[in-house]
Amino acid sequence: MSEDICPPSVNDTDTQFKVLLCLTGSVACIKASELVSKLLTNKISVKTIATEHAKHFLDLTTFPVPVIEDADEWKSWSKRGDPVLHIDLRRWADLLLIAPLGANTMAKICTGICDNLVTCVARAWDLSKPLLFAPAMNTHMWDHPITREQVGRLTGWGYIYIPVVEKTLMCGDKGSGAMAEVDDIVQAVIDQRDSLEHSRQAVIDQRDSSGQSFQEKKRKLDNEEC
Repeated sequence: MSEDICPPSVNDTDTQFKVLLCLTGSVACIKASELVSKLLTNKISVKTIATEHAKHFLDLTTFPVPVIEDADEWKSWSKRGDPVLHIDLRRWADLLLIAPLGANTMAKICTGICDNLVTCVARAWDLSKPLLFAPAMNTHMWDHPITREQVGRLTGWGYIYIPVVEKTLMCGDKGSGAMAEVDDIVQAVIDQRDSLEHSRQAVIDQRDSSGQSFQEKKRKLDNEEC
């Protein structure tokens, strides 16, 4: 398997912000190529996972980056000590973006099911890092009471909800449930990147000319007082 698909969990020299994009089975996947292109334009590294149903809506021959699929998980592992793809992808990424998040995968994640690469990554995700999700489904599916419960559960875990929009859907129904516009999704990612970089810079700024952090200096003073 190429390094483009299975990123190394260590010795990664890529300094750009890293986004792991997960695509699930929704017609909104037709916007995925545009989404990836705009993330790349904003100097964001992108790796993309697609469920088997999501692949139905993609042209893999023209997609901007290699698309990782379920079969790749098993190609990378044959014995103990081999890399585990969903773990390596989690380690590589600074942010997990699930867009579109269809009703089926939303229900799986909410109940802890991890039967494909996307849901395994979601279950194994490091909750100290942001996870953004942009739902996409038919209006009546969106309006079903269980959807509200599931969105509430995800946000209760700290996941960040990118609101759906109201429009005429591909099926002809009109109402809420359509995935957010690509530009709004990209901006949500940029906002998270900028917030994380600001936090990291604040930590760096705590260091003085001796290279000591505030916490290190405090420990030194505490030891001297003892």
